[in-house]
Amino acid sequence: MSQSKLENRQMTLASRPVGAPGADNFAMKVGAVPEIIDGEVLLRTVYLSLDPYMRGRMSDAESYAEPVAIGEPMVGGTINRVVSSKHPGYSEGDWVLSYTVGWQDYGVSDGSMLFKLDPEMAPVSHALGVLGMPGFTAYMGLLDIGKPKSGETLVVAAATGPVGSTVAQIGKIKGCRVVAIAGGEEKRRRLEALGVDVALDHSAGDFAEQLAAACPDGIDVYYENVGGHVFDAVLPLLNTGARVPVCGLIAHYNDTALPDGPDRLSLLMSTILVKRMTVRGFIIFDDYGDRYPEFAGQMARWVAEGRIDYLEQVIDGLENAPDGLRGLLEGENFGKLVVRVGEDELA
Repeated sequence: MSQSKLENRQMTLASRPVGAPGADNFAMKVGAVPEIIDGEVLLRTVYLSLDPYMRGRMSDAESYAEPVAIGEPMVGGTINRVVSSKHPGYSEGDWVLSYTVGWQDYGVSDGSMLFKLDPEMAPVSHALGVLGMPGFTAYMGLLDIGKPKSGETLVVAAATGPVGSTVAQIGKIKGCRVVAIAGGEEKRRRLEALGVDVALDHSAGDFAEQLAAACPDGIDVYYENVGGHVFDAVLPLLNTGARVPVCGLIAHYNDTALPDGPDRLSLLMSTILVKRMTVRGFIIFDDYGDRYPEFAGQMARWVAEGRIDYLEQVIDGLENAPDGLRGLLEGENFGKLVVRVGEDELA
């Protein structure tokens, strides 16, 4: 079913998943296109971002943000065209980045969390990736928390994803020795093409030994977005004074209980103490929203200069978003994953 001028499709949360989300956790609803009042704009979705944090929003466990209510559209960043406007700051036809529309064809905004885009500067979908939340997450987490110095060893996992690949490339810009990790030989070769110093496949049977060999002087900065056996291999290699920005733990998002094996919490805490490490989690817009212009200006320059390479994977159709999210959580994506919901111009 394609996008229409007369109907609003919404991909809603039908039930809360136990483990990995499946098709039965989502339901497509079709209703009327909403109307706007003074001070509002009507937005039509062209691109929808898929991101790991969405799995957390499907759960009602306590977290940093409210969960999606059953029967409501899933949340997510979108690239939209302004259909009509009663807001002084926006005009019909404007391209915008929104964080309030989510998984639906049409949404209404009062201008909050709405950002104008210039399609002449870069493909508009890039505002969901390298020039948007993932790029911002990479930039602030690495530079403000990781504080990389020239000559230091930086390790980053999920390094073909939009956050990890940007971290790896900023690390090279800052003069670090970058060890990048991904799953599978094809992704490992992609990392080599990005110009990292060492590219590793975490699915290799001797991954921990390969990582140790790749970091003969230890690890000064580990950008954490995975957890699992990758962090197990990283932990003993962290140097005194190491910095660990934590933006995600994708290996554990579908867990329904604590992982099997010995309790390693005391090992982690003693390592933090003895090595005087900094381990800090952050929520990008909550903690750094006021620094978005700084990031946007610098990242746009790096992209324009060819210093940041960006890979985007596009899937077609709102109806395919649930399967896309499942694949993302299982590591099937290659680059930033976006859904093309509608055409640039709707006939």
